[in-house]
Amino acid sequence: MQSQLTNWEKEKIYLMAKKQEAEKELKAKEAELDVVTVPQEKETIESEADSISIEEIKSKITAANEDFDWDADDKKFGNYSDSDREKLEKMYDGTFSSITKGEIITGTVVNVNNKDVVLNVGFKSDGLVSVSEFRDTPDLKIGDTVEVFVESQEDANGQLVLSRKRAKTQKSWERINSALDNDEIITGFVKSRTKGGLIVDIMGVEAFLPGSQIDIKPIRDYDVYVGKTMEFKVVKINHEFKNVVVSHKVLIEDDLENQKTEIVAKLEKGQVLEGTVKNITDFGVFIDLGGVDGLLHITDISWGRIEHPREILSLDQKINVVVLDFDDEKKRIALGLKQLTPHPWQSLDENIQIGSKVKGKIVTVADYGAFLEIIPGVEGLIHVSEMSWSQNLRNPQEFLKVGDEVEAQVLTLDREERKMSLGVKQLTPDPWQNAATRYAQGTQHVATVKNMTNFGVFVELEDGIDGLVHISDLSWSKKVNHPNEFTKVGEKLNVVVLDLDVENRKLSLGHKQLEENPWDTFETIFTIDSIHEGTVIKVTDKGAIVALPYGVEGFAPTKHLVKEDGKSLKAEEAAEFKIIEFNKENKRIVISHSRIWEEARSEQRVQEFETRKKEAKSASNAVKKVKESVEKSTLGDLSVLAQLKEQMEGAESKARKASKKPASEEEAQ
Repeated sequence: MQSQLTNWEKEKIYLMAKKQEAEKELKAKEAELDVVTVPQEKETIESEADSISIEEIKSKITAANEDFDWDADDKKFGNYSDSDREKLEKMYDGTFSSITKGEIITGTVVNVNNKDVVLNVGFKSDGLVSVSEFRDTPDLKIGDTVEVFVESQEDANGQLVLSRKRAKTQKSWERINSALDNDEIITGFVKSRTKGGLIVDIMGVEAFLPGSQIDIKPIRDYDVYVGKTMEFKVVKINHEFKNVVVSHKVLIEDDLENQKTEIVAKLEKGQVLEGTVKNITDFGVFIDLGGVDGLLHITDISWGRIEHPREILSLDQKINVVVLDFDDEKKRIALGLKQLTPHPWQSLDENIQIGSKVKGKIVTVADYGAFLEIIPGVEGLIHVSEMSWSQNLRNPQEFLKVGDEVEAQVLTLDREERKMSLGVKQLTPDPWQNAATRYAQGTQHVATVKNMTNFGVFVELEDGIDGLVHISDLSWSKKVNHPNEFTKVGEKLNVVVLDLDVENRKLSLGHKQLEENPWDTFETIFTIDSIHEGTVIKVTDKGAIVALPYGVEGFAPTKHLVKEDGKSLKAEEAAEFKIIEFNKENKRIVISHSRIWEEARSEQRVQEFETRKKEAKSASNAVKKVKESVEKSTLGDLSVLAQLKEQMEGAESKARKASKKPASEEEAQ
C-alpha cells in the first residue's frame, strides 16, 4: 500500500504527522499554563508546514519508511480498476460504525477545548459534546471513554451532535425503573428543601422525598439533611410527568423489623429495659427500646392520677421501664414505669382505720361522687350520698371541685383490695336528730328555694334539712302550672310545717297555709246566680279563664262566652258574668256571660205574655156584662141585641186567640 501512495497523499501523511507532534507540544504547554489555544495551534501548524520543502518531507518519510517508493505514482500503481476500487470502498466503509439517532453509544475523548469535547465514536466524523456537560468530571482527559446520546447524525455544519446529559438521564431512568421493579436500593444526593419534603438528585434525575418518608420518627428540621448522600428506595414513578418519589424510611423500617424480631425474641415479662421517650400522646408515651417501640400507658406512668403524661415525662428523656406484656406476632410491647416503685398502699399508715379522719386533695369528680387522694396512689371514694346530710344533693360538683383540700372520715377500708370509702357529712352532727322538736307540725320557718320540679319546690331550712312544698300548697287562689311561675331558685320562701317524718327524713311544707283559706269568704261572695265584673285573661279550645274580683279566677265554657250580638268574648275584653257553679273543695268557679242576656230576654217575653193575658181578661169581662144585659132586654130590643151579641162574640174570640199566642211562642222557643 505504501508504494501505491501519490505524492499528494505522501505530503498529507507528513503534514498529519507534524500536526500530531505540534498538538502534543501544545498540550504540554497548556498543561503548564492551564490555557487552551486552539486557534493559535492551527496557525503554528500551517506556518510550519509552509516553511518545509518537499524534499525535506520526502527525506523524513523515507527515514521513517526505508521501503517507501516515491515513484509509485509515476509507475501508475495508484490506478485501480473498478472492481478493485469497489472492493476497497467496501473495506473502507466497514471501518465505520452504524449510528442511529436516539441510541446511546460509547466514545473516546480525542480533544478538549473551551467549548466542546471531541469524541471518536467510530463514525465517519467525530462528535461534539458541550464541555458544560462534563462539569462533574473535572479530571476528563484525552483517551477517556464516555457514554453519549446521539442527538443528530448531522447538524447544519455536517457535524455529529452528541449529548452526555441525555445519556446519563436515560441511563438513570432505566436504573430507577429497574430499582422500582426489583425493589433495589439506590443512592441519591439531597439537593434542597421544598414544601413538604426534600429534592434528591439520583444520577441526574430529580426525585421527591416526602417529609413523612425521611425517618420513622417525626422530623422537625429538614435542612439538616440537605447536602447529604443517602440511600433510598423508589416507591412511585409517574411516567407521564417524569416524577419519582423515594423513601428513606422504608429502609429504616426494614432494619427495624429485623431488629424487632430479634429484640422481641429476647423479651421476658418483668424485664427492665432502658428506653427513650419518642412520642407523647393523651393516652400514653411511646418508648424507643433501641429499634422497637413500646407503649407506656398513662395509667402505668404513676401510682397517682395525672391528667397528661407531659406532667411527668418529656421528649428524648431516657428512662427505665419494665416489660408488662408483649405480642410476638403484632410486635406490641406494653411497658410500665410505676411498677418499678412499691405500691403506695403498702406504705399507708397502719393507724388509719375505719372512723379515722384523713385529709387530702380532690383529684376526680364524677356523677356518683369524688375521689380524694390521701397520698399519691392512695385514693378514697366520697359517694354523693356521703357529702351532705341534705337529701336534695344530686350533683357532686355542687359540693366539691378538683383541687379542693378536704377532710373526711374513713367509712370502709380494705387494704387487700386497696379500696376505701370516705364521708364528709359525718364530720358534722346529724341535723335530723333534733328535727322533731325544731320542726314540729304547724311551726313557721323561712326556707331557701334549692330546686324545682313539675310537682313542687324543694327548699332548704338549714344545712341537711330539706323539705318539699307541693305545687298545690303554693297558693289558695292562683292556679300554678309550674313552680317557676311562683318563685325562683335562690329566693327566700315563708313556709309552715304540714307533716314531719324523721325516720325517712321527709318534711312536707306549705306556703298558702300561712294565710286563712279565702274560699270560705269567696263562698259568701260568689253565690250562684250572682253577677260580677270580669276580664278575659286567656282563651282556650274549651273556654276562657276570667279574672274576677279579689284575685279569683273563673272558667267560662265556650258556649257561655257568646255575646248578645252573636260574637264571642276575646282576651282582655271585660264583661259581666253570672256564677253558675261554685266548688269550694276543688276551688272551681264556673261562670257565664251568655246566661245574663238570655235570661233578660226570657223575662221580657214573660212580661209581654202577662200584659196580653190581662188584656184578654178585660175583654172577657166586657162580654160577660153584655150577656147579662141582653137577658134583661125586651123583644123589641132583640134585633139590636142580636147585632150586639155578634160583636161581643167576635171580641171574645179575638181575646181567646190572643191569650193562647204567648204560650205557643214560649213553647217554640
